[in-house]
Amino acid sequence: MKSINPFTNKVIETYSQHSDADAKRIVKAVDVAFKSWKNTSMEARSSYLLKLEEQLLEQQQSLADLIVSEMGKVKKEALAEIKKCAWVCRYYAENGAGFLAREPIASDASESFVSFQPLGTVLAVMPWNFPFWQVFRFLAPALMAGNTAVLKHASNVPGCSLAIEKLVQDAGLPNNVFRSLLIGGKSVKQVIENPKVKAVTLTGSTPAGKSVAAAAGSVLKKSVLELGGSDPYLILEDANIEEAADLCATSRLLNAGQSCIGAKRFIVVEQVYEQFRDAFVQKMQAAQYGDPHDEKTAIGPLARIDLRNELHGQVSASVAKGAKILCGGYIPEHEAAFYPPTVLENIEAGMPAYDEELFGPVASLFKVKTEADGIRIANDTIFGLGAGVFTSDLERGKRLAEKGLDAGCVFVNDFVKSDPRLPFGGIKESGFGRELSVFGIREFVNIKTVAVK
Repeated sequence: MKSINPFTNKVIETYSQHSDADAKRIVKAVDVAFKSWKNTSMEARSSYLLKLEEQLLEQQQSLADLIVSEMGKVKKEALAEIKKCAWVCRYYAENGAGFLAREPIASDASESFVSFQPLGTVLAVMPWNFPFWQVFRFLAPALMAGNTAVLKHASNVPGCSLAIEKLVQDAGLPNNVFRSLLIGGKSVKQVIENPKVKAVTLTGSTPAGKSVAAAAGSVLKKSVLELGGSDPYLILEDANIEEAADLCATSRLLNAGQSCIGAKRFIVVEQVYEQFRDAFVQKMQAAQYGDPHDEKTAIGPLARIDLRNELHGQVSASVAKGAKILCGGYIPEHEAAFYPPTVLENIEAGMPAYDEELFGPVASLFKVKTEADGIRIANDTIFGLGAGVFTSDLERGKRLAEKGLDAGCVFVNDFVKSDPRLPFGGIKESGFGRELSVFGIREFVNIKTVAVK
């Protein structure tokens, strides 16, 4: 298993994969750890999470450098990712006990209540695009709930996977409450089927999610899936166009466009279409790609050459069917996996830019006559992760967000972002279940009814 720097294309380090027997031994050790971890007090778990927060902040520079090296994220974004991981640890340290407190319910019994008890060892299958945050937004609530965990991380970020395991050790948590599995995708099904694994969570592509859901379903294990997205942003005639263009460009370019909740489709009513288009294209063109360690760099390389080439193929196929390139749309002469900020218009059904997720700095513009047309196009997708609406009429914005746009989360006059305090997840082929907030910590617990005669 090789870790390759996407900016230099040089091998950082080579790791030995765990064999199937190794993976079984690790899972067994984590299951043994669960037997005692589940009996720790909420106060003790909270203390451990605060120590984990402390380690993340103390090591943030070296951890951010590791992210930059393994997947190409610009340094300032990598630092922000580590700080967000620290935040989610503190959030659950401070709120987890309340989220899992007994809930009394009146019934015919003399006493009845709901208790939230841990399930056991949870397998996490995680992607490379936010190699720490994706893990910690599952790990912090899982540990606080009394579960233990094993991680199968993306094969191009093994260093990040092992660094997270070491962070847990550095924070002083008991041995084996969390371990990393350096295994390939073909070995995941076997781990899911291991009786000592009680549930699975995956963040990744829709095909990967379907595969994991099928494997978990075949052995009746709980799963939570956060999958792909093609987030639509609706820009209405009364929006602040300059602000909307700035926020939309920011969302599209975050992490070089490699984000499930990145804004991808921009649906603009015709009265303000040209104004938005011109402002948006200007902001996209102004974002320079380059060395992710350079403070002036807006976006780094994509994580791998093959991913960049796949993205360009989607752009080229859309253009061949009639889409128009307003900026970008070419492969630069550079050994790194760069792709320039790209804007397409004249998008129609049947094009990759209409039907598929474009996982990189490529934006699709749509001109519509009415709000109703915009909602129709926004919802005409297999995905349903996030969405946005820009309008100066907040009541209108709230109505469209709540009742109009089909998505797991909708932001009004801002771009979609995950927040430990808010539930996060999608509908349709963007997955099921929720992470973060009270809903996230209750996904992997036994919601147990206790009734006393």
